[in-house]
Amino acid sequence: MLLQKLTDGLLFIYFLFCSFLAPLLDAQIILPIEFFPKFLVDLHSRYAEEFNDCLISEKPHFFVGLFWVDILILWPICIANLYGILNKKSWVKQTCLIYGVSAATGMVAILSELIRSGREGSSKVVSIYAPFMVFAIISILNGLTTSSKSSSTVAGPAMGRKKRA
Repeated sequence: MLLQKLTDGLLFIYFLFCSFLAPLLDAQIILPIEFFPKFLVDLHSRYAEEFNDCLISEKPHFFVGLFWVDILILWPICIANLYGILNKKSWVKQTCLIYGVSAATGMVAILSELIRSGREGSSKVVSIYAPFMVFAIISILNGLTTSSKSSSTVAGPAMGRKKRA
């Protein structure tokens, strides 16, 4: 019970962070720069320059595709997870599992590209992307655990037909 509350708290903070990160910074990968305030564009550019993030500066096709998935699928799931965790909804474990599997799949592609690229400074960029993989795994594990609420199953005849006397 305590571990579940701790996990929910960590995931809530993570999903809150991602709920702001996706539309403000991640969307700059796929949408025209004119849609964003100058200070956000400058922040994004400064990050790419300072950390030598070749994926953000070069925008390879797979990376752009992953960010379309991020904005169209994962961002709404983040918002749903925030609502679900806050209101203790029964479906939140399933949406955490969906989010975690999708995010981990994308992170494997991103991390393997960074690790195998052999570019200078890529280890620094890996250390920035790695926590997203950690939280994806936490989200998967959270989705795979059973709820502490006991579900009662009804034993008896199928609901389709009534017994005749």
